Amino acid sequence: MTDESSRAAALLKAQADAAELFGEVERRGLVAPGRGERAVSDAVRDLAYEMFGIRRFWHKRIVRAGPNTLHPYRGNPPDRVIADDDIVFCDFGPLFDEWEADFGRTFVLGDDPVKHRLRDDLPRLFAAGRRYFAGRPEVTGEELYAEAVRLAREAGWEFGGPHSGHLVGEFPHERVAGAEADSYIAPGSCLPMRRTDRSGRRCHWILEIHLVDPARGFGGFHEELLDLGHDGASAGG
Repeated sequence: MTDESSRAAALLKAQADAAELFGEVERRGLVAPGRGERAVSDAVRDLAYEMFGIRRFWHKRIVRAGPNTLHPYRGNPPDRVIADDDIVFCDFGPLFDEWEADFGRTFVLGDDPVKHRLRDDLPRLFAAGRRYFAGRPEVTGEELYAEAVRLAREAGWEFGGPHSGHLVGEFPHERVAGAEADSYIAPGSCLPMRRTDRSGRRCHWILEIHLVDPARGFGGFHEELLDLGHDGASAGG
């Protein structure tokens, strides 16, 4: 698919379907005390097949609870049973007709006000990061990562990951992305984010916000498309 408007529409449709999947996860109460993280991950996998016929995910499926929420994507903490008062996040990358979605949300099961504040800060800081991106036509991945870290600390948290997002597109986007460092919103990513890849396609981005409270031993996670579907912001400038 070479038409840029059609590519954008396909990515937005994949994200909308992922949001519908997460909505159903919440309605069915799949994230619940007494269930292991892997069991919840498998339940979401089965639900994705039931709803959309999805058989593949372009990255590992992540469900993390309690202290496991401190770990970044590349971490592999041991399976944990979800507790009554846990904070839990899910990060899934389902493939919808070969289009990558990447969607992360956080659930709070108890009444802990600090966990609720962290959960509520996630979309707020995502929106702030998106506004920073929208207002700077030449912004680089390195600059946006620094802003995500600044926003986290300003809100009283630490930023939990070595990057704050990445390219997304046709599966597998890695084959057309170019140098690995410039495929992430991270230190060392010095190219303008609004650019084309080495195949001449417009770059589209996922923004990730991973907030952690190391002293209290928990974190939360939120991710979705950065440059599409938000008040007309466009990766193409």
